[in-house]
Amino acid sequence: MIGIFDSGLGGLTALKEAIRLMPNESFVYFGDTGRVPYGTRSRDTIIQYTEQALRFFVSHNVSSVLAACGTVSSVALEAVKQRYPFPIIGVVDGAAKAAVKSSESKKIAVIGTAATVSSGSFEKAVKKLSPDAQTLGVACPLFVPLVENGFISPDDAVTLEVAKRYLQPIKDFCADTLILGCTHFPIISETIKKVLPSVTLINSGYEAAHALLEQTETQPDKSGAVEFYVSDNPENFSSVASIFLGEDFCGGVKTVEIQNY
Repeated sequence: MIGIFDSGLGGLTALKEAIRLMPNESFVYFGDTGRVPYGTRSRDTIIQYTEQALRFFVSHNVSSVLAACGTVSSVALEAVKQRYPFPIIGVVDGAAKAAVKSSESKKIAVIGTAATVSSGSFEKAVKKLSPDAQTLGVACPLFVPLVENGFISPDDAVTLEVAKRYLQPIKDFCADTLILGCTHFPIISETIKKVLPSVTLINSGYEAAHALLEQTETQPDKSGAVEFYVSDNPENFSSVASIFLGEDFCGGVKTVEIQNY
């Protein structure tokens, strides 16, 4: 069984790709919906929340974990991953590799939460792969609550206006590649493309799922079951999960008292 978690439900975009790549694998997904978003929290708090999620996965005997959260991947993973008996994969390295491969001008931008952009994690990973690349990070803190609350239509005037204001520095920078450094952001990729029509978008969750596949020994005799857990308000999970998974959600979801871990 593989564990996948996020501060909310954005990690479902990574889960969707992981299921496609490993249809016989079993997954357990945890969305910390009671404390979303992580991007405005302190480093110590993000590490604390990450540790609690990882201890939850220990109780499920997972073989590996995908931290499908740009904030966790940027701020907490290096501090905690040596403490656990399974490999923990983040979303940074795969996205950086894909961005460097895609970019012709070597002008690569990153959008994410305030904590992700402040950490400079994606930019550092890009520079490690391509020292002469130019990078720009832009925090987009309103994108997560907009997505979680269903403001996702490409024609939604509120989300489009927010996108125009956030993404103007990237237009001025003339980036040809943009890393979506939060797994919520692919849900509004059509809105982002309206503002940046000629820029290639890199889906960090998609790339992380492929990195997960490379490190996983798939076993065809596994059940392919998926378990879903949240820390708050399971009633709204089905409708929101359908947005992220791209299909009607018919499964069950359980609430976990994550503070107990």
